[in-house]
Amino acid sequence: MNTRKPKHGTLITVIFTVISLAYIYPIVLVLINSFKKKPFISRNPFGIPTGKQFVGLENYINGVEKIGFFQAFGWTVFITVGSVLVIILCTSMCAWYINRVKTAATKAIYYACLFAMVVPFQMEMFTLSKIANLMKLNNPWGLIVIYLGFGAGLAVFMFSGFVKSIPLEIEEAAMIDGCTPLQTFFKVVLPIMKPTCITVAILQAMWIWNDYLLPYLVLDLRKYKTIPIAIQYLKGGYGTVDMGAMMGVLVLAIIPIIVFYLACQKYIIEGVVAGAVKG
Repeated sequence: MNTRKPKHGTLITVIFTVISLAYIYPIVLVLINSFKKKPFISRNPFGIPTGKQFVGLENYINGVEKIGFFQAFGWTVFITVGSVLVIILCTSMCAWYINRVKTAATKAIYYACLFAMVVPFQMEMFTLSKIANLMKLNNPWGLIVIYLGFGAGLAVFMFSGFVKSIPLEIEEAAMIDGCTPLQTFFKVVLPIMKPTCITVAILQAMWIWNDYLLPYLVLDLRKYKTIPIAIQYLKGGYGTVDMGAMMGVLVLAIIPIIVFYLACQKYIIEGVVAGAVKG
């Protein structure tokens, strides 16, 4: 058995290591500058904060107080968690129904979900904001419903690929044992879907947590602000920006989603590969 490493393997490793560092560097830069005094952020953005430059947690405290960070953090967590749970529940059931009840209607639903993935958001943003106001969806609960619509395309596509790999005999055995269709789904099918559920949760959570445009268009900003929107309030008149406070708040906004991603990243490939298997 040939166990020699391909000659180009080391080169590829080096190339992708450099690319990875290039992606990580902006985050490191934000972290470094979050501990600097404001004048030094623009004067020496790449330097390590030492001596007079170092301000400790002053930027973090200033940013948290200026934008009402904890309130924005609470609404962001509520919208993200609520949207992800609704997307997983509704789209997994939809994908299971589409694959088990093969009719013209279910085929149309599937293609409608695929079509939703390719329609540019810019084509529908004006109509969306108008309808959201008319239907009183300009609040966090309404925004969860809207995120369900936008997240359904990719989620249904991934769940459908996974459902095709689930042997039908397992569900038939559950039916023979007296399970209703809902019991079969929640007790048999959904637990098998766990890898894809986690993958969908990670992808949707990262998108929703960092989303700026959709909450800005839909939410009543006098009452509700998410973290990306609240951070924009650090901009002053004539384009002035409190860079110190902004860097501190950006670090606080990045930490939760990075921790979530690192805790769940091992399931991403597993879920994607499982969803690609067809029975």
